[in-house]
Amino acid sequence: MDHSTPLSLLLFLSSLSFILLILLRRRLQRRHLPPGTLGLPFVGETLHLISAYKTENPEPFIDDRVAQFGSIFTTHIFGEPTVFSADPDANRFVIQNEGRLFESSYPGSISNLLGRHSLLLMKGSLHKKMHSLTMSFANSAIIRDHLMGDIDRLVRLNLEQWTGRVLLMEEAKKITFELTVKQLMSLDPCEWTERLRKEYMLVIEGFFSLPFPLFSSTYRRAIKARSKVAEALSLVVRQRRRERESGERKNDMLAALLDEGGGGGGFSDEEIVDFLLALLVAGYETTSTTMTLAVKFLTETPLALAQLKEEHDEIRAKYGESEALEWDDYKSMMPFTQCVVNETLRVANIISGVFRRAMTDVDIKGYTIPKGWKVFASFRAVHMDRDHFKDARLFSPWRWQANSGTDPVNLFTPFGGGPRRCPGAELARAELSVFLHHLATQFSWVPAEEDKLVFFPTTRTQKRYPIIVQRRNPQKRCIE
Repeated sequence: MDHSTPLSLLLFLSSLSFILLILLRRRLQRRHLPPGTLGLPFVGETLHLISAYKTENPEPFIDDRVAQFGSIFTTHIFGEPTVFSADPDANRFVIQNEGRLFESSYPGSISNLLGRHSLLLMKGSLHKKMHSLTMSFANSAIIRDHLMGDIDRLVRLNLEQWTGRVLLMEEAKKITFELTVKQLMSLDPCEWTERLRKEYMLVIEGFFSLPFPLFSSTYRRAIKARSKVAEALSLVVRQRRRERESGERKNDMLAALLDEGGGGGGFSDEEIVDFLLALLVAGYETTSTTMTLAVKFLTETPLALAQLKEEHDEIRAKYGESEALEWDDYKSMMPFTQCVVNETLRVANIISGVFRRAMTDVDIKGYTIPKGWKVFASFRAVHMDRDHFKDARLFSPWRWQANSGTDPVNLFTPFGGGPRRCPGAELARAELSVFLHHLATQFSWVPAEEDKLVFFPTTRTQKRYPIIVQRRNPQKRCIE
């Protein structure tokens, strides 16, 4: 029996193992991950992040890690290892390389509740097509020629009912939801739209819950509410299909979706419902929160509020009480208002950042993000960085005035960027500006009680920001 064969085989396997170990080590060296910690098994640092964002000051979660590891660090949140970026150049690289090096990727709870056909989850050529379609219904020309009148009318209609104690965030949600429903489906406010809005609020509450109905009552309620919303929207879609077949035509997003070809027969009802559902969330939740926080920050900054009121009183002096704002008023007579809008977006950070997934190994800033890893490009971290904005944690709209020294290039990204930049950015600015105009010219107000800001699961105030309002002109206004 030849005893040399096993020995030769052993030596061969040992040599092969050594070579493989060398190759693996070199590969790991090439895959130079950002420094950081993955935290506890399974949950990682998710609980640390959530507890921080449930407070009025979540900054230490980022500040402590940036101080220890640098502006790009490794963590483990929402069930996956994640590279967290607080670096403006890295963030820009990530969002500009959508579809090439990175793809959109969000927690399962959000994906399930929005639906697989939502714009947030679309990829490739279909996303490009639908993003372009959405922008075509929210660009400057459409706002000027078609939406500005609706915005002004619906804002005034809602404010006309205000008296005494008002839950500002609740009222702002009504306004923006009605505006979004009008834009998407040409429906005016009614009991149906209000019932739909209340179900939507339950859907949104489930966005950052555990996506397991058995363990999460919040997610269970959200799934049930999502079914009700989908059913209600399906009825509208079917009705509009019948109207279209009989020759009726409306100029809104739903009409465009019904006209779009999707492989011969157009989009299915399910695809249209998912798309509308996600746009309703995007159109009303973020803008209403921005409205509320703009008022909160202004109330806490009396000098800014006085300057805003002065600007809008000058505009109102041009008109009778029932006349609507025009596009030129918004674009040319509200310079300080736009500073307030910018500063509210910067400080509030309604969209804290975006999740992406690496489609291949990606080298960035001397590190390697492995294929399949999540990346979180944090807009909040950049907006609140004192190296980028002087006194970054303070609300100071004057920083946006000409020659103020603020350089927003690559630093100010409240609407994201790249191929997935928010298509409703200009519309949101217009809605907020019109709202501030009518609020400032019609009312004075004081906070009804102290209310704090929290940032999880979404940015909001704990008590919906209650205020006591009083009309500046007690005569009843006519809403035409």
